[in-house]
Amino acid sequence: METFFNLIQEVQKPGLCHRCGGCVTFCTAINYGALDLDDDGKPRYADMEKCIECGLCYSICPEIDEYEEEVRRRAAWSEPNGRIIETSVARAVDPEIREIATDGGVVTAMLLHLFEHGRIDGAIVAKQVDTYTRTPALAVSKDDILAAAGFFFDTSHGMKQFSDRYVTLSAIEGFAPLRKKGLRRVALVGTPCQIKAYRRMEAMGVVPSDSVQFCLGLFCSGNFVFKEAQREKLAGDHGFSWENVKKINIKDNFMVHLKNGETRSMPIGDLDFMKRYACRYCRDYSAEFADVSFGGIGAAEGWTTVLTRTPLGRAIFASAKEKAVEEFPKNDNPNYSSEALAAMREAAAKKKKAARHNRRELGPKTVIIKE
Repeated sequence: METFFNLIQEVQKPGLCHRCGGCVTFCTAINYGALDLDDDGKPRYADMEKCIECGLCYSICPEIDEYEEEVRRRAAWSEPNGRIIETSVARAVDPEIREIATDGGVVTAMLLHLFEHGRIDGAIVAKQVDTYTRTPALAVSKDDILAAAGFFFDTSHGMKQFSDRYVTLSAIEGFAPLRKKGLRRVALVGTPCQIKAYRRMEAMGVVPSDSVQFCLGLFCSGNFVFKEAQREKLAGDHGFSWENVKKINIKDNFMVHLKNGETRSMPIGDLDFMKRYACRYCRDYSAEFADVSFGGIGAAEGWTTVLTRTPLGRAIFASAKEKAVEEFPKNDNPNYSSEALAAMREAAAKKKKAARHNRRELGPKTVIIKE
């Protein structure tokens, strides 16, 4: 039986740990204090003697292939980017949502639509603490959801403390509060590794995976370390001050929108110095195991590329159309959706190619990670 000790050897030491937090959050031994996260979000033994060696943490890890075929079968996954039923370019109908949200605000608009129509009891999001910091929060009202809108860089970690732009699956003491509050219908919004960790839980039938009703995935170029040194270098390299930044988002390029109306656009590659080490080995750009995937690439400013992947995802997106979400006018560009899909596929292919190259380069050697 492989245990957390094996994860350390096979995933952490080679530098492959994405810090999605799945192993800690869903560890059946967590109530005994076996595992926790360090200050940088890396899973560790809190007390090795309390580990019951159930192997759950090992099986959940997105880097372990134990349940890969089952997860793919359940998702009807296919090459090259998972199942895609339909591609759309859309935005929130409400201009107030578009003003505060990333790209077209479709994720926020859909969460509000699901909540207001009684399809979900809540969503796991992140509320802003200060300019660069968010903290996990269970959103159970419209105001809670709106407070989580937008792009951010802070790196609280994984499903227990969580991170990655639009925070998800933060456990907030695990998923226990969901049951204590009677919340059995929750929307999960996450990056590819986070969605995949949840799908492992679902395939294994581990409680509380049954509390999640909808998986909304985010296109992901990488998880970034965004501390003071990184902020200063990025601002210095591209001639702007963070005090003047209004909003940030990622499309084909990294976009910094300034309060004076100007925009600084820079290649995604310019952010490589900020990227977490493990992101070099991630193959999934478009959240291939989500019900619906979202991202800015391929869409014009103020719009979002939307991929519906499952019948459930197609149904909730169709329900939101015209009520909470509007599609890009096809008369303006009949090929917009296909062009957006092509842009996504190109970005995804680059990420997969880079991951393959980096994994070959890594080989069997372990590395020392410095962040």
